[in-house]
Amino acid sequence: MPTQHYIGIMSGTSMDGADAVLIAMQGTQWQRAIAHSFTPYPSSLKTELLALQNIGENELHRSQILAQQLSQIYAQTIQQLLAQSQMQPENITAIGCHGQTIRHAPEHQYSIQLVNLPLLAERTGIFTIGDFRSRDLAAGGQGAPLVPAFHQALFAHPNETRVVLNIGGIANISVLTPQQPPIGFDTGAGNMLLDAWTQYIWQQPYDANGAKAAQGTVLPRLLGSLKAHPYFRLPPPKSTGRELFSLAWLQNQLHSNESPFDVQRTLVQFTAETIAEAIFQAATNTRHIYICGGGIQNTTLMHTLASLFTPHRIALHSTDALNLNPQWVEAAAFAWLAACWIKQTPSNPHHATGARKPLILGAGYYA
Repeated sequence: MPTQHYIGIMSGTSMDGADAVLIAMQGTQWQRAIAHSFTPYPSSLKTELLALQNIGENELHRSQILAQQLSQIYAQTIQQLLAQSQMQPENITAIGCHGQTIRHAPEHQYSIQLVNLPLLAERTGIFTIGDFRSRDLAAGGQGAPLVPAFHQALFAHPNETRVVLNIGGIANISVLTPQQPPIGFDTGAGNMLLDAWTQYIWQQPYDANGAKAAQGTVLPRLLGSLKAHPYFRLPPPKSTGRELFSLAWLQNQLHSNESPFDVQRTLVQFTAETIAEAIFQAATNTRHIYICGGGIQNTTLMHTLASLFTPHRIALHSTDALNLNPQWVEAAAFAWLAACWIKQTPSNPHHATGARKPLILGAGYYA
């Protein structure tokens, strides 16, 4: 079977920019990831995207203009990727594009990802597949997380249970148990509140290496208040987003006299403990956790996670140990989902999302 090439493009809940990854496949069989490109969002675009999280004036017009702007950025990122890989559009079978989530409401059977897919196909000259969540939602699923089936295809082991932990704006896990379908769910906030607090207090996009958090101490009252959120008592399948874990929600838990560094350190503890408690509940026999996403770069967060798992003899690894760069995993997943669409292979992890049946995800647009 000839090798085909796909591009996946992903912009996550952190809203920091667009990642694109070029992969090689033989049918639905993974071969390798080849190259990566990243384009940061202009600060004005991120501000406008964040504003759409809340009800506001002229939302429909604003969302469509932003979808066009995002699609231009996605096209630029793909063109950069092709140039560095010395490939032409005709060498690419399809693009798998996630779009930018601005609302996620599975309780109302919808999830909105901004992108103009026909425009992206037009700008790149490549067949483009997107709208991956809607079909799963229509069949009673959460529409998220979509990555457990991809994680199983790449990272599963025949004799041991593994957990793949993605720490983006939201944190999610995939539990890969031998001879069983993958399960997974969103554990809660990942980098989202850490970034929001850093932007609010220090006007910086994120807490580099967790350096600000490292200067603080955990506030037990605040930690308890954050962990009391009802989301953590819900059983899987479940998924979440900025609607629940927002800066405004955090500020409602504060007394206004807390040290900003202590708040940041408490948010690290909050993210780590909610991840750990989810894994202890969902994967009781795992001994290996493989981490991907931007959160892996937060040294304070990684040390905190290690302090929670090491006493239980659970080892933490980067997905680098499984031959995929942790910054590439999510975009590569959408390239893999595009390959599944082309081969008309069901790809929704319905045991994770709660959908009634296996489904072919996405909709395609010719260039």
